Order: sequence, then C-alpha cells, then structure tokens
Amino acid sequence: MQFSYKIKTQSGEILEGKIEAPNENTAVNTLQGKGYLILSINLLEGGIFSIDLNQYLQRPTNKDIVIFTRQLSTLIDADMPLAEGLRTLARQFEKPTLRKIISEISDAVEGGSSLSNALAAHPKLFSPFYIKLVQSGEISGKLHESLLYLADHLEESQEINSKIVGALAYPAFVVFALIVVGGIMVVYVLPQLLGIFKDVGLSSLPITTRMLIWVTNFVGNYLYYLITLVFGSIFFGWRYIKTPEGKAVLDNIKISMPVLGTVVRNLYLARISESLATLIKSGIPILDTLHITSDLVGNVNYQKILLDAEESVRGGGSISEVFGRYKEIPPLMSSMIAIGEKTGKLDFMLGHISKFYKSESDSTIDSIATLIEPILVLVLGVAVAILVSAILLPIYNLVNVT
Repeated sequence: MQFSYKIKTQSGEILEGKIEAPNENTAVNTLQGKGYLILSINLLEGGIFSIDLNQYLQRPTNKDIVIFTRQLSTLIDADMPLAEGLRTLARQFEKPTLRKIISEISDAVEGGSSLSNALAAHPKLFSPFYIKLVQSGEISGKLHESLLYLADHLEESQEINSKIVGALAYPAFVVFALIVVGGIMVVYVLPQLLGIFKDVGLSSLPITTRMLIWVTNFVGNYLYYLITLVFGSIFFGWRYIKTPEGKAVLDNIKISMPVLGTVVRNLYLARISESLATLIKSGIPILDTLHITSDLVGNVNYQKILLDAEESVRGGGSISEVFGRYKEIPPLMSSMIAIGEKTGKLDFMLGHISKFYKSESDSTIDSIATLIEPILVLVLGVAVAILVSAILLPIYNLVNVT
C-alpha cells in the first residue's frame, strides 16, 4: 500500500511525501521511528489503470525466498545490522515485486518492528511456520541458525516437488499429446477416411472399424456440446475444489490414489513430523506447535487429526493416543510418538520419523518413474493397434474384393 503523509521534522520543517507500507500502523511506526511528528497520513487509492502488473507477472518463487533467507542469515552472522542487511538484499534482487516487499520489511524493522512481525505482514510469502521459527530465533538470540535451517528446509521441499514434477512430466505430456492427436484425427482425418468405406458399400466391417465410425459420428454430431461439457466441467470442478467440501474431496483423492497416493501420504507424514520436531526444539509450546503444523500441513484430513491432538493435549491427553485412532496415521508413527512422549524425547523421535518417511517417498517416486514408462508404451501400443486394425483391415478386404 502507498500512503501520502505530511510531517514536521525535529528542526520544525514541514515536509510532504509518499511511503510504501503493508498497513497504516507500519507506515506510522516507520515515520515516527525517524523522529518525525506526523501531521496527516492517508491511503492513496489506485485507479483501474494503476494495477501493478509486476505483482502478477514476477511473483516471488520458492527459490527467491530460499536465496533471501540464506543471504539474510549470512549478513546477520557477519554482524550487519538487520535493517541495513534487508536494504542491501532489496537492492540485489531483480524482481521489482520482491524488492518492494523486502523494502517494506526493512522499513518496518527500521521503524522498531521485529523481523517476525514485519514478515507476518506478507502471509502469502511467509508461512506461519516460517514466522514462528524466526520469532523463536529472535527470542533465543539464534536468528542466524533459524534462518539457515529455514533455507535448508525450503530447499529440501523444493527438491521433493521437483522430483514429483519430473516423474510426472513425461507421462502427462504423452497423455496430452495422445488426446490432442486423437482429437484431431477424430474431427478432421477419420471422417474422410471412413467415408470411403461407406461410399464403397462394404457390408462386413471389423468391430474396431464400427466402433471408430460410431465415435467419429458421435463427435461430429455433438462436437460443440462436448467442448462445452469439457470446459464447463473444468470450470465448475475448479470452483468446487475451492470450497471446503471440494477441498476435502480432493485431499481424500490425493492420499487414496494407487501408488501415487502412497507418495503423497508419506510426504504429509514427513512434513508433520519435521514441523513438530523443529517447533518443539525451538521451544514453541506444544499446543502452539500442533496448531501451527495443522495450518501448515495442507490437507484437511491431517489438519483435523492435528487439531484433535491439540484438544487432547489441552485436556491432559497425548498426541499418540489421538494419532492411533486414525487410519491416515500408520501404527509405526503412533508407536514411535508414544515412546517419545514416555521418554521425554518426542522431538528426537519425530526427527527420525521424518527421515524415514522422506526416504520412503524418495524411493517410491523413483519407482514411479520406472513403472510409468512401460505402462505408457503398452497403452500407446494398444491405441495404435486398434487404430491400424480399424483402418487397414477394411482396406485389405476392399483390395481382396476388387
């Protein structure tokens, strides 16, 4: 947000200007922190043509946040003042949107705000987990170590996401190409080719040819309805998954899919155990730890489990007792957490659980990549065989007749 202000300096001079800040309180704190007396401050309303396209075209990525976090950790370790370090980083980044955000954080810190509060003004960029760890680092005096861990954590998450995308990119491209090529053939090529058989008057056609003729005629007669149905389904499906009910259905599908569901489930379990372990080690109260992790996990099923565990602990119960009641939590994880609670080494046990499920997900992702390729080859082979038999067999019969 941009605010216009009118201030009085310590020397009595009246000045007017503009300032960027996430909210009015931050703008006021920034100006007062510089020793100015604020006479007036107003939010500048942007017109319809004043939309910042950089906000949409150059959004900060996970990689940008990793670089920002790691470099800020290095500057703090070098004993550079926090506000000065943030200003240095703001000048370094090329993306205007990221430069603007870091400048706003720098202004807030310079105005007396803590780093965690300044980061909290940008919830789309910095998660509650990120902010809580920064806050823990500020309280314990180990901000450098907290930022370094966050950079490693974000990098690791990005690496896992890249593995999944890499494993599914080739199959997705092949399936998309198959659909596009099949659609073009059914709409433009096959009607003319199959029309020859009809003109010649072949009476006995193979079943594959008759099926192909039926599909071609159906698509030709209802093409616009089919296009409307496909795009309508995509649109309403996208709207539905934005609702709480739709998100719950999608989250259930994610962890129930054959093979891939195992990977997703293991990743959720690794994320839960790592987040709990890290927050507990940082000295965050267990109730806050469970609540923050429930916001972070990204699946309504596991969010409900964590919130139930929070209520149980608040009432004097245990985490393992709640986890053991849900099929989404494997017995191994519940048992290890129970041991950790009894021995007072819950963070230690959760760390080992996280490593185990990360290793399991990595091996499953690698096996998916090797398993999908032969399946795709088989599917493509069957599709080509059906198409060839549907076209070449009638032509062969036609040649024999003549």
